[in-house]
Amino acid sequence: AGAPAAAPAPAPGLRVGTMAPDFALTGATRYGMLKAPVRLADFRGQTVVLAFFYQARTKG
Repeated sequence: AGAPAAAPAPAPGLRVGTMAPDFALTGATRYGMLKAPVRLADFRGQTVVLAFFYQARTKG
């Protein structure tokens, strides 16, 4: 068999201090899902921390 395939190059990221592009996500609180999506631009000028919980609100 041939040599193993090389791992793909990592996607380029943003440099520290660079403004992230705007995006929207479905928001949730401990009480349920939010009706309107949450946009990063809504928090411009504030510190934003994104926390992704792998199995939150799933049967997994």
